[in-house]
Amino acid sequence: MFGFFAWLIASGLVIGSIVANGGPGGGGSATVRRFFNPEKYHIVIFDQRGCGRSKPHGCLEKNTTWDLVEDIETLKKILGFNKWLVFGGSWGSTLSLAYSQTYPSSVSEMVLRGIFMLRKKELDWFYQEGASNIFPEAWEKFLEPIDENQRDDLMSAYHKIFKSDNEEKKLAAAIAWSRWEGSTSSLSYNPDMADSFSNPHFALAFALIENHYFVNKGFLEHENQLIESGIDIIRNIPTTIVQGRYDIVCPMTTAWELSKNWPEAKLIVAPSSGHTAFEKEITSELIKATNGYA
Repeated sequence: MFGFFAWLIASGLVIGSIVANGGPGGGGSATVRRFFNPEKYHIVIFDQRGCGRSKPHGCLEKNTTWDLVEDIETLKKILGFNKWLVFGGSWGSTLSLAYSQTYPSSVSEMVLRGIFMLRKKELDWFYQEGASNIFPEAWEKFLEPIDENQRDDLMSAYHKIFKSDNEEKKLAAAIAWSRWEGSTSSLSYNPDMADSFSNPHFALAFALIENHYFVNKGFLEHENQLIESGIDIIRNIPTTIVQGRYDIVCPMTTAWELSKNWPEAKLIVAPSSGHTAFEKEITSELIKATNGYA
């Protein structure tokens, strides 16, 4: 597989599970093991192309949604699973749906969190106008790398910087892009999370890969492909959706629309939570979901 590194964590060999990280570009994290009973699950965590410990770092070549879908299926075959539970939040929910709609017979169940469908209204909310009204102090930092006369299309303005040869400006923009998400992922501002997103090595891959996917509209045929057109393919796959009521990064309206199109899936709203999987309510519901499928 091109530019791809995977590592495995396994305590039980009964039920296979694959964890799709967020971003895209966020990389895998061993901390997600807390959502699974290790006596029941063979937990597979991997770094998607270009991020985490995948090499080359920040590479955008052959890096699309459908490349990642094929990587997941290849991993499944290498590890010898017939089916496995697919677990993903934020961008991970997008990739989980893309994978399951491509290989429905490979998926036993899904646990999804913080639903994100890469639609224009979702991207505009977070990267143009919407979330900026709730975190104005963090938004000012996000605007800093962009000239005032280019702020009517921030996604494109950032893309120009990321495609430039000015490495110093590119890194500063990547940190600003990444810190914006880190500053808004918790219901209450978490400076430690914001700082972790500002790590230069992390931020460069995170920002470049996210922007690459977003300007290319997720490499989808149309923006409702996953939330409407593909639902019949996966309608009967047991699925739990956990959504923070006050998720600023991936607002609840998307999870609600997905649930309306897919009433067979179980939607659980965490009433006092934001975006991150590590808020108490969301963590509890994710654990309940995986235990329920064990």
